[in-house]
Amino acid sequence: MPHSAFTFDELQRYAPEVAEPDDFDEFWRDTLAEADAVPVLVDVRPEPTELRLLDSWDVTFAGFGGDPVRAWYTRPAGVREPLPAVVEYAGYGRGRGLPHERLTWPVAGYAHLLMDNRGQAGQYGAGDTPDPHGAPGGPWPVTWGILDPRTYHYRRLITDAVRAVEAVRALPGVEGDRVTVVGNSQGGGIALAVAGLVDDLSAALTTAPFLCDMRRAVALTDLAPYGEIARYLAVHREAEEAVWRTLSYVDGVSFARRATAPAQFGVGRRDTVCPPRTAFAAYNHYGAANGRPVPPEREMHVYPFNGHEGGEAVHVRRQLRWLGSVLHPVGA
Repeated sequence: MPHSAFTFDELQRYAPEVAEPDDFDEFWRDTLAEADAVPVLVDVRPEPTELRLLDSWDVTFAGFGGDPVRAWYTRPAGVREPLPAVVEYAGYGRGRGLPHERLTWPVAGYAHLLMDNRGQAGQYGAGDTPDPHGAPGGPWPVTWGILDPRTYHYRRLITDAVRAVEAVRALPGVEGDRVTVVGNSQGGGIALAVAGLVDDLSAALTTAPFLCDMRRAVALTDLAPYGEIARYLAVHREAEEAVWRTLSYVDGVSFARRATAPAQFGVGRRDTVCPPRTAFAAYNHYGAANGRPVPPEREMHVYPFNGHEGGEAVHVRRQLRWLGSVLHPVGA
């Protein structure tokens, strides 16, 4: 896989004007207000596991439309005091799996909530949250309901993700004022969206984010998920204007501009799934519209010889160290 066509200096300056609808803020304000009308926690029950050093709970919370969304809540066993929380979002086609599949954050001493992706499970991991809202569109999650922003799958998924932050704050043993969002690929794009919609997060960590600079991304790669949008438009040629309009309501660049939390990004320079140029578009706009005289702290890690896998364990170590420094700054 070749390097990005842009030099590193060009990537650092890449800040395109992404189309943004005039009612972007109103759209999301109304969407989240509707979701907030329903109490967030539906059910919390202990989940037996073979992990003696961790405790897990099977959580159901009310997401978009009051729909039940599943999640795993895991924390170090025997720890009584409240802990800072990490809310993690899974990749495209992946569900929450089993509670022992993602242990980095609870083993590091955090309370950890892993949200299921409604309707997506089965390609890379199991899940059990349906998406009961049908609308015209293609056969892939990225094209479900794509002809109208109000029926689009990602309106529902992003709403679920914001509600996951509310849910973790309502769970026992959580420091509600110290919540971080984390994700890779689709999860990274969702974490960026939440960072733009929730203004009191402690931090956001996003790796190889999907959903950024989307019109450019569809032009740059034929691989899924962006390639699925192109394949949809190859058949539904008359739908192009409607599709671009819908995608403008979920573009990570618009969310990034509104973010206020410190952020760490990671990209593989040879990523042909989520091209690095699109991640830099979000990074270079990050915090630009938050109204603060000093933009939020942010940093970018680039792995020149890696693709969509990025820095893998090396990057996770950097995430752990960086988040520790944000939550426990030296001299504080």
